[in-house]
Amino acid sequence: MSDALIVVSDLSFSWPDDTPVFEDLSFTVPAGHTGLVAPNGAGKSTLLRLIAGELRPASGSVVTQGVLGYLPQTLPLAGDLTVAEVLGIAPVIRALDAIESGDASEEHFTTIGNDWDIEERTRAQLDRLGLGDIPLSRRLHALSGGEVVSLGLAAQLLRRPDVLLLDEPTNNLDLDARRKLYGVLDDWNGCLLLVSHDRALLDRMDRVAEQDRGEVRSYGGNFTAYEEAVRAAREVAEKNVRNAEQEVKREKRELQQARERAARRASNAARNLGDAGLPKIFAGTMKRRAQESAGKSDETRTARVGEAKARLDDASRALRDEQKIVLELPATNVPAGRTVFLGEGIRVRYGQRALFAGEGADLAIRGPERIALTGPNGAGKSTLLRVINGELAPEGGTIKRANGRIAYLSQRLDLLDLGRTVAENLVAFAPGMPETKRMHLLARFLFRGSRIHLPVGALSGGERLRATLACVLFAEPAPRLLLLDEPTNNLDLVSVSQLEGALRSYEGAFVVVSHDERFLAEIGVDRRLRLAEGRLLETGAPDA
Repeated sequence: MSDALIVVSDLSFSWPDDTPVFEDLSFTVPAGHTGLVAPNGAGKSTLLRLIAGELRPASGSVVTQGVLGYLPQTLPLAGDLTVAEVLGIAPVIRALDAIESGDASEEHFTTIGNDWDIEERTRAQLDRLGLGDIPLSRRLHALSGGEVVSLGLAAQLLRRPDVLLLDEPTNNLDLDARRKLYGVLDDWNGCLLLVSHDRALLDRMDRVAEQDRGEVRSYGGNFTAYEEAVRAAREVAEKNVRNAEQEVKREKRELQQARERAARRASNAARNLGDAGLPKIFAGTMKRRAQESAGKSDETRTARVGEAKARLDDASRALRDEQKIVLELPATNVPAGRTVFLGEGIRVRYGQRALFAGEGADLAIRGPERIALTGPNGAGKSTLLRVINGELAPEGGTIKRANGRIAYLSQRLDLLDLGRTVAENLVAFAPGMPETKRMHLLARFLFRGSRIHLPVGALSGGERLRATLACVLFAEPAPRLLLLDEPTNNLDLVSVSQLEGALRSYEGAFVVVSHDERFLAEIGVDRRLRLAEGRLLETGAPDA
């Protein structure tokens, strides 16, 4: 009997406008932890929704064994729900309270079932995810985005699922919350199918499943092993393409040379027959035989050219069609030591809470520094970026900004006009850029053909980030200081790699808020600041 806990057979699905997403897709997922990777727009989240039963396929089937748990990327939860209601334990808690108060109604015992220890199990689960201090009666609107995600995971785990589907579970988590989630999943023994671009999390998987060109292929080992396998396969495919191209050229050259030799022989034979004075009927027979022999040779060599082209086509299909952002940032050199931002005693209040303690925060940014700004969710990192950018005026302190544009990519991705197309937004940001250059630039950000004329409001999260990057980075004039707030949250793994390469070549100063330690290492961060409990402190190493 198969050990597969998820079986997908001949699955086909299209959107209401008949845009196909999957056609005859088949694969299985065994017990253990599996990471699912694919470019943005390939349908990873749609596939999880189909497995979870939220969407119905046009044809084919999905079978899961046991209890299924599913944590979507965006939780459809109302803000007035309590923690207990989100966890699905509110009825059991009420029944326990009623019995403690002396109400021994049978319905209370039925509600409780075998969950007499539900509060203890819930507290233990919340504590493992860093939510141990949150009362079960607290309303959802009082929690941070990261706390809501952790709470959603706790709700699924309390159901004791056999199969667990997680869609980008670390997107809104700070580093401490991510590490707690890693530990919880490491200890969970079940069938996990996880969609994520968090490479640290993917490196904890037993295997990686790649969704590509209408099929799902499984690779044993973690994400690092998968990258190595893909790299090796790409090198073999590229070598095969080069060899096949050379073979096609050689066969074409030999075909042309054979035709030229045949033409020379035919010409010489015609002269020789004329000189020999042979009867016409005999000469005609010899000429016809020579032409037939040359024709057969030509057919043979033409067939060999066709076979070589077919081998080239096969080799080319084996190459990965990786949709990569090709970024070359505009010249933004900032001389070493030049101060681009100076803030002293910055004080900001969020509601009744002062974000920066004591005398306020001091911050100097000098070019071309590469600064990582880290800290727990809710500490005020995004607020500090808004102060640096000038979007938010502080309540106190002094601020000086050098001449030159500051480019700010907010976590909300709300800079673009949702009603305008991608091309129209770029015109607004860079009105002096020639149309030909704009089209070339958008193509490098993977907006080609009709995609250029889509309204930004119709784009996926990853596409909207790419459009925003194009407009922010290439607005006029070029930015001397770049502020990035969780820039990798909506990017697929290939695009993250391209963004890393672009930032490595960036010659200005930047401040980036990110909980992705591998990303921070790849972009060459040379200064680290940690904002926690109202204090902005210099640190010399990644958060412990």
